[in-house]
Amino acid sequence: MEFNTLLFAIENGIATITINRPDKLNALNKDVIDDLSLAIDEVNNNPDIKSAVITGAGPKAFVAGADISEFTTLGISEGAELARKGQSMVFDKIENAAKPIVAAVNGFALGGGCELAMCCHFRLAADNAKFGQPEVNLGLIPGYGGTQRLTALVGKGRAMELCMTSNLINAGEALAMGLVNHVTTPENLMEKTKEILNTINSKAPLALAKVIQCVNKAGSATGFETEITLFGECFATTDMKEGVTAFMEKRKAVFTGQ
Repeated sequence: MEFNTLLFAIENGIATITINRPDKLNALNKDVIDDLSLAIDEVNNNPDIKSAVITGAGPKAFVAGADISEFTTLGISEGAELARKGQSMVFDKIENAAKPIVAAVNGFALGGGCELAMCCHFRLAADNAKFGQPEVNLGLIPGYGGTQRLTALVGKGRAMELCMTSNLINAGEALAMGLVNHVTTPENLMEKTKEILNTINSKAPLALAKVIQCVNKAGSATGFETEITLFGECFATTDMKEGVTAFMEKRKAVFTGQ
């Protein structure tokens, strides 16, 4: 597929989605949101794609925030609709995707960029990465799920401090807080990300989709019941039968997504 603001490539079952506005530090605007929505649809619907990685073009930024120039004419209802549209079109869609989508954070991930990274299923960071939610500097708060997902990832106290101070944290601090899973050099970031995705891609696709559903329900009133239900559903899949048979026969399973 071709996009105005993204680069999109597929290799060995992995879709690489690169936000391609390096002159604007890959800031999110309406066109990026529209393109990301279409790109995630392609990931979900294309059978040749098993997983995806989102990253930013250039050495400076993953996404350095939203395009603030689009905010100047908005009122209350327009601001709320901007947040609601972005959440439904991109952020919630990524979080609830049936295929693994991870963030490879190269440089600044601020505001909407930090929120974009957080809605991915997990994150890797280059050692030059910086994370933050600096919206209060503009008289705003995070609008793409930042207060909710940051709290879930790093805890209430840390989320409160980061959102209220606008302080940035580096990759090492993000790793210690649990915001990212791995830190590597900028040169090795994509290689490390794809190494992990290649491992994930060898697993049963239907089971992976159910893992995403269950983990997204963790801590909710329906979390345990969701796990019980989806665990049961696995027993109706060909992949479960293949996985158990392969284990008993001491061979590698060949999953078909059925």
